[in-house]
Amino acid sequence: MRRRLLLAAIGLAPLLALAHHGWSEYDSTRPLKLSGKIVESGYEHPHGFVRLETAAGTWLCVLAPPSRMDHRGLPREALKPGGSATVEGYPSRARRDEMRAERIVAGGRTVELR
Repeated sequence: MRRRLLLAAIGLAPLLALAHHGWSEYDSTRPLKLSGKIVESGYEHPHGFVRLETAAGTWLCVLAPPSRMDHRGLPREALKPGGSATVEGYPSRARRDEMRAERIVAGGRTVELR
């Protein structure tokens, strides 16, 4: 039984690694600051997100895990569609409309995400 569990865990490891990306896919040499309207949001694991409609287009902003956002004072309600936000972070190297957020201003609060 233990051997089967070990083999299953080894077999799943590559899939789990792909499901949770590393931060190296974001370019930390190119800081980015975007402001706009939240058109979609998710307060879910492994990371929350907001889709932000800006003058430069619509961006997917990858946030921190919900537990960290909640602990640092950014509740789900602050990310409601229709609200506004300013997000600072780094652009994706692979997707031109995605960024990793380091900080967000939403619901009247500035929250450090990393």
